Amino acid sequence: MRDPGVTRALVVDDQQLVRTGLGKILAEGGIDVVGECEDGAQAVEAVGRLRPDVVLMDMRMRGMDGAEATRRIRELAGAPPVLVLTTYDDDATLEAGLTAGAAGFLLKEAPGEEIIRATKVVAAGGGWLDPAVAGRVLRAYRASATGRRLARADLEQLTPREVDVLRLMARGLANDEIGAELFIGEATVKTHVNRVFGKLGLRDRAQAIVFAHERGLK
Repeated sequence: MRDPGVTRALVVDDQQLVRTGLGKILAEGGIDVVGECEDGAQAVEAVGRLRPDVVLMDMRMRGMDGAEATRRIRELAGAPPVLVLTTYDDDATLEAGLTAGAAGFLLKEAPGEEIIRATKVVAAGGGWLDPAVAGRVLRAYRASATGRRLARADLEQLTPREVDVLRLMARGLANDEIGAELFIGEATVKTHVNRVFGKLGLRDRAQAIVFAHERGLK
């Protein structure tokens, strides 16, 4: 029987050493690694079978790559969020990951505590943007059709409270954490988040985080 208090993660990477290392780090943070996959096709199948709360996704893999796997996973009913694992030379894949619907971007070389924190935040419905890759993600975002469209979006459409919610999303806070920060209920936070998405034409929290960084909201 599933313990609702335990985050269940699926680790996807074509290197066994990386999968093993991530598994040990996540276990230290109380995260249950329910499966490991070495390519994107395996990941799509495993998500349907194992129902993880979050997927940690490598981008460069033999066969189906991480961007395509992320896109297919996000199309599934009840799809879990995807946290992209990237390296310093992955610039060409960042735009694809963002377009595919990834909820966060994290360097593989990040400290263990940051990997644990990012995994839990994304699993809880938040977004994550590793400061080390923020500049590259922003460049990919600006170059994308979505980025060009959102460049015309106006922050003045938002109420002051909606701006506060967007700023906290940009810091990687999940809805319950935003509620605690602003002294409002989680249901109210969800309403504000949906209104921010609707007014700005944002698809998900990853786009919200990138948009907020682009506009200097931190």
